[in-house]
Amino acid sequence: MSNDAKLQILTTELDRILTKGSLEDVKRNVTHLKDTFRKIAPANGEDSYILNEFKQILETQTLERTKYYVKRLRKSLSEIKTGKINDLNLNRWKQLDHIITDSLWVLDKRDRSGVHNGSYWGNFIPQIPHQLMLRYTKKGDWVVDPFAGSGTTLLECQRLGRNGLGVELQPEIASKANELLKKGWHNVDEDLFSQESSNNEHHERVTTTIEVGDSTEIDFAKLLKKYGAKSAQLLILHPPYHDIIKFSENPKDLSNAKSTDAFLEMFGKVIDKTYPILDKKRYLAVVIGDKYSGGEWIPLGFRVMDEILKRKFLLKSIVIKNFDETRGKMNQKELWRYRALVGGFYVFKHEYILVFQKR
Repeated sequence: MSNDAKLQILTTELDRILTKGSLEDVKRNVTHLKDTFRKIAPANGEDSYILNEFKQILETQTLERTKYYVKRLRKSLSEIKTGKINDLNLNRWKQLDHIITDSLWVLDKRDRSGVHNGSYWGNFIPQIPHQLMLRYTKKGDWVVDPFAGSGTTLLECQRLGRNGLGVELQPEIASKANELLKKGWHNVDEDLFSQESSNNEHHERVTTTIEVGDSTEIDFAKLLKKYGAKSAQLLILHPPYHDIIKFSENPKDLSNAKSTDAFLEMFGKVIDKTYPILDKKRYLAVVIGDKYSGGEWIPLGFRVMDEILKRKFLLKSIVIKNFDETRGKMNQKELWRYRALVGGFYVFKHEYILVFQKR
């Protein structure tokens, strides 16, 4: 039986149940409908949600509360309620368990599906842009990444049907990333699309590309116009954590900033360049970690946060994301533990995802 046919049966029967005048009649009919539905419905995420709703209805103690839950189920099956900035169906919010809403993200390992890989030093895990795009964009929106690197953000744009523009300072890295994006289109699989994709509609090809340039100087509005866009709906920034990793010899590279203050000044220029292209009330997210230098913990994440708050942004969330290994610390856990014991500090196991909204 098709999904549409199942939903038609359910909504018709739920309407009939709502005409019943006693708690006993409502529950008897709900029990019959649940048993019938279990026979016609294969096991999948949506059907599990419906069965759980039946369970909650049958656990109620009053006719008023029971009918309230019946109406809620009826509404979730027949109406789609999305927010202004995403495609999430809030009438089925209980099905959105793949969306992280906590401020602590414990992710065991990076997603290596499709053409994702961790070969590029300093790239971030795909789950981060994936989650951010689900929360803060709709299909067809524009996402801009001023520190594109190996193209992680753009690959997730492909998967989720968002347009993506990246800017990368190093030509050779940008070239490799664009080649990866070409391969990515061959690996886009409808099964990877999240549950909020309504009715499993056909996934339309979007623009995903990386331009070579210096994000402290480049004209982002001009770049967007090149691809037929006037503005962006989400900014995702994953800058170098100052000089923890040297990405190039280019003095315009933020990893070559001569001091923390110089790093923040360069980073601030990127914010100034991207601020005009971001639509009002839309979001900017920065993935950043702290650093340890000269026997001192440098709160780089909070310094970056302050730099953004100097502009017209509201701080919406500070997310702490765990990490157990980086390429630089791989196979050196014991050495870092020894250094921590000697130096009186704690080994980095986290980084920040700072989320802001444009005023």
